[in-house]
Amino acid sequence: MPLALLALAIGAFGIGTTEFVIMGLLPQVAGDFGVSIPTAGLLVTGYALGVVIGAPLMTVLGTKVSRKRMLMVLMGLFIVGNLVSAVAPVFAVMLIGRVIASLAHGAFFGIGSVVAAELVAPQKKAGAIAMMFTGLTVANVVGVPLGTLIGQQIGWRVTFGIVAVLGLIGLAGIAKLVPEVPKPEGVHLRHELAAFKNAQVLLAMAMTVLGFGGVFAAITYIAPMMTHVAGFADGSVTWLLVLFGLGMVGGNLIGGKFADRALMPMLYVSLGALAVVLALFTLTAHNKIAAAVTIALIGALGFATVPPLQKRVLDQAHGAPTLASAVNIGAFNLGNALSAWLGGMVIAAGFGYTAPNWVGAILAAAALLLAVLSAALERRDARTASLTASDALAAQPEPAGR
Repeated sequence: MPLALLALAIGAFGIGTTEFVIMGLLPQVAGDFGVSIPTAGLLVTGYALGVVIGAPLMTVLGTKVSRKRMLMVLMGLFIVGNLVSAVAPVFAVMLIGRVIASLAHGAFFGIGSVVAAELVAPQKKAGAIAMMFTGLTVANVVGVPLGTLIGQQIGWRVTFGIVAVLGLIGLAGIAKLVPEVPKPEGVHLRHELAAFKNAQVLLAMAMTVLGFGGVFAAITYIAPMMTHVAGFADGSVTWLLVLFGLGMVGGNLIGGKFADRALMPMLYVSLGALAVVLALFTLTAHNKIAAAVTIALIGALGFATVPPLQKRVLDQAHGAPTLASAVNIGAFNLGNALSAWLGGMVIAAGFGYTAPNWVGAILAAAALLLAVLSAALERRDARTASLTASDALAAQPEPAGR
């Protein structure tokens, strides 16, 4: 694997830390600003919606510059957003800071996925994408738990200041290691937008929204769920997030490996198992050991879907993948926003801190149904194309003299 993938993974590490660390700090942030837990959950929803908006917006703005330069601009935006969050005097300003940082997220992973795939042979593309996303998953093993621990012991503002420093390191890594990849000639915005006429691209993005949304329905409220239901101490949330992160690392690498071999079967297995585990989490959340195991499984199964879903979009949007790739990252975060909002609603309605797990199970099951539908449509289209080709061949006149 090229060394440039390391630079992309470093940037992903910083982005992954700021995206997920807020979940372990929701009680502290809510307490400092005097808002409820569901209201503090808007920091997750707002970030996710910022990714949804920022992914296509920043990608379109970046069509006039090289991909390397755009990646550097995005990391600069990420740094500014985290600094605003760190010094926010009121909740609304912190929410603004989260949104500023989130604008860089989708375009960074979208453009980074294209760059990563172009750096390797065709049969290694999913593995290269998974390598870049390893930075995101490792953030959940190292960055998020440490950030949570620092936020609980010293203050959550310090955590976001450190995240801004991580952004500086990521910016330096991209400047040093990522090669100048020129824009492909002849590819324009209209060409990129044409990819969205492909029903398979839209189905893959819908699978992304629902499947990964299932993960966030549970994980957004992991801190109050584990402290109020399972009976863990506040400090234990750090180590539970480590388990989630370890699951993410393993699931991401496995998903990348098998997506290059059998993409759709990988999605069937991971989405189906994710739906089952999320439903079981409603029960296992009441037992410390069972809850810890379940959290690791949710991380593994959730991130096992990331490389195949991203590769599915790249494959179906061949020839103009940059915007589709970035929008699919936005789709991940649209699922995050939807599930965080739905999870907050069921908690606010009085169904308890485990209720978001049912929301997640339903979303993951819906994603599995879409995967089955997508494969069925693909087989139908392949049969239609084969019959059309056979009819065209049969309609050709026989050579003279026969």
